[in-house]
Amino acid sequence: MTDHRAINEEQYNFQFEGASAGASLTVPMQCSALRKSGHVLIDGRPCKIVELSTAKPGKHGHAKVHLIALDIFTGKKLDIISPATHNVDVPVVVRHEYVVQDIDDGFLSLLTETGIPKDDVKMPVGELGDRLREDFMKEKDLVVMVVTAMGEQAVVSFREASR
Repeated sequence: MTDHRAINEEQYNFQFEGASAGASLTVPMQCSALRKSGHVLIDGRPCKIVELSTAKPGKHGHAKVHLIALDIFTGKKLDIISPATHNVDVPVVVRHEYVVQDIDDGFLSLLTETGIPKDDVKMPVGELGDRLREDFMKEKDLVVMVVTAMGEQAVVSFREASR
């Protein structure tokens, strides 16, 4: 007689990928509702719209929207052409200010406004990073603006903290 309670563990040993219980990284929006200086997802990259033009409906269908946008993290220029009635993904872009505590191994040690430490933001490269490091070495109290979108984050600006 076979014991039906015996379970082949391999058969039921599932691996689940981590999932976010939070909000979605994007929201759908009709192309015709997009505006200059707004955001759009192009080729999986969060972008800021710098040019937007609409072509009237032709004999082959809908009005078309031509978007030219810059990747908010790399500055790379991207564009799409889409029917005005179609939906596109708009990335949820969040901006936060943090107080700079330290610079260590290419990362910033930051404090939130509630005093919680944040150590996962990379030091910016190029001119922005050079100026930030220079002002930090002069022992200035600095506040950085960090933009987060699509699971990425980056320092986009900084200022001296008001006293």
